[in-house]
Amino acid sequence: MKLKMPLYVLVIILAIVHLAEAQQEAMKIARIGILPPGPISERVHLWQVFRQGLSELGYVEGKNIVLVFPSGEIKTERFSDLAAELVSLKVDVIVAPTTPALAVMHATSTIPIVIPVAVDPVENRLVASLARPGGNVTGLSSISTDLSGKRLELLKTVVPRVSRVSVLSNPTSKPVPRQMRETMLAAQALRIHLQPLDVRTQDDFDRVFQAAKKDRAGALIVLDDFFVFTHRTQIVKLAAKGQLPAIYGFNEFVEAGGLMSYAANLSDMYRRAATYVDKILKGAKPADLPIEQPTKFELAINLKTAKQIGLTIPQSVLYQADKVIK
Repeated sequence: MKLKMPLYVLVIILAIVHLAEAQQEAMKIARIGILPPGPISERVHLWQVFRQGLSELGYVEGKNIVLVFPSGEIKTERFSDLAAELVSLKVDVIVAPTTPALAVMHATSTIPIVIPVAVDPVENRLVASLARPGGNVTGLSSISTDLSGKRLELLKTVVPRVSRVSVLSNPTSKPVPRQMRETMLAAQALRIHLQPLDVRTQDDFDRVFQAAKKDRAGALIVLDDFFVFTHRTQIVKLAAKGQLPAIYGFNEFVEAGGLMSYAANLSDMYRRAATYVDKILKGAKPADLPIEQPTKFELAINLKTAKQIGLTIPQSVLYQADKVIK
């Protein structure tokens, strides 16, 4: 005899199945691949605020999200292999700044990529446009290039008689050439002679600072790049040793003992990157998420360093400062 299931029983069963499927989906742990531009040890604070950003959005590591870092040492020459490794692990999103992001783009055209900080994302072909990225990449831009001239002007204000300024940069970095062009334009207007100091390895720093001393440089400007950011402690020490007033891209240099910095807050950008990850995990497409640009730039000054090198910071500059280390 064939039994006929009552309709209400069937409805209950279907509801239980739907609830079980919903719970299973809710318990899914999102895997976020992380490809830093250099050693984690020099960027611990940035990944901490990124984690805080995720936490504020309801993500708990080990419960509904996990951060996946590639294995081995993080070096420029390994970016391609490290990107391929993250792709092979089938992560849901990959977070990577400018240069590593380019390597990830070559490894995948489908996994979403979030850039917590990018220099010239359009010129470096990370995205088609700021308003409509158009591919699998989105995130935040630092606008570092547009600040190059302003930084040189600030340096000139602090050291009004300076006529020769050394420019420290990594010429192999994709974002550097345009920064150099903007710095040169500002130097022409300010009648300043620039002395390029190229660094490609850690061993280059001592040599270039000796060259700056030999060329009688009166100040130093450091262009934004992940390599010099990694070695910021060594750079600020050499600048202080050479009695060189210097301006840098991010306040991490000032916290490490550098004289001045002018830029968007890097930690804030990493925290904001978490919102992009959240939107993507909830179904948004990178192609439709506009690149976010900073609207506030911070001037940081280290008065301890100024005193150490025998420099008096004008009150007009101190009034503009957002952060002063005494």
